[in-house]
Amino acid sequence: MTGETEEYVRVAVLSDIHGVLPALEAVLAEPEVVAADRIVLTGDITAGPQPAEVLELLRAQGERVLWVGGNADRELVEYRRGERTEIPDPIGPFAARELTGEQVDFLAALPKTLTLRVRGLGRVLFCHATPRDDEELVLVDSRPGRWAEVFSGLAPGIGTVVCGHTHMPYVRLSHGRLVVNPGSVGMPYGRPGAHWCLLGPGADLRVTSYDRAAAVARLVRECGYPDIAEWADYFLHARATDTEVLAAWGPKDGRGVRRVR
Repeated sequence: MTGETEEYVRVAVLSDIHGVLPALEAVLAEPEVVAADRIVLTGDITAGPQPAEVLELLRAQGERVLWVGGNADRELVEYRRGERTEIPDPIGPFAARELTGEQVDFLAALPKTLTLRVRGLGRVLFCHATPRDDEELVLVDSRPGRWAEVFSGLAPGIGTVVCGHTHMPYVRLSHGRLVVNPGSVGMPYGRPGAHWCLLGPGADLRVTSYDRAAAVARLVRECGYPDIAEWADYFLHARATDTEVLAAWGPKDGRGVRRVR
């Protein structure tokens, strides 16, 4: 329940950075991010080509940065600690090996949720996927019943929920709560650029343009992942469309499943 005694005027939210240092640098240079009271990270910070560099740049921002862990961060920790032998994302094992032991311990200690008071929005809960699970899928077009499920157990005073995980930005209203997904800084789906959002007094989705060709060349030059050229071209240029991703992930949010009463 960190931060509920203080009301913040502006909060920048960065999600799903996925170890893409050039994209993170571009967002951190945005004047409104520089001026924000706090920067909240909603998980999947390190699973990508430059995990250690991204982690250290964010830690250098000091107490302005507030952290929430994601499923990909958890998977890196579990892999390094011998609690799993593989990671679904092919770049995951590489990213896990790039982290120091101290960085692994830092990621392991990240909270799953965070609650702040933001002017104009009241109590805002930040999470990675949903308030109850770090890899549960909800989408912009998830049915009302699905949102009721993922909101079960949520405190009545939470008026806004900010989540990430799906790499696609949206704002919608569900059961009287505002739901905000800032999209992905490092691995966007549907539209290129580094996506983030600014909270207070409303929810303003933003996208930062940067030189993607130069960023791809930099990752190829600086990252030792064997397939980095293909990886960087695909994700930094957002080759996956939002339509394709929604079609692939739609069934995973429980739609079409008949429930036995």
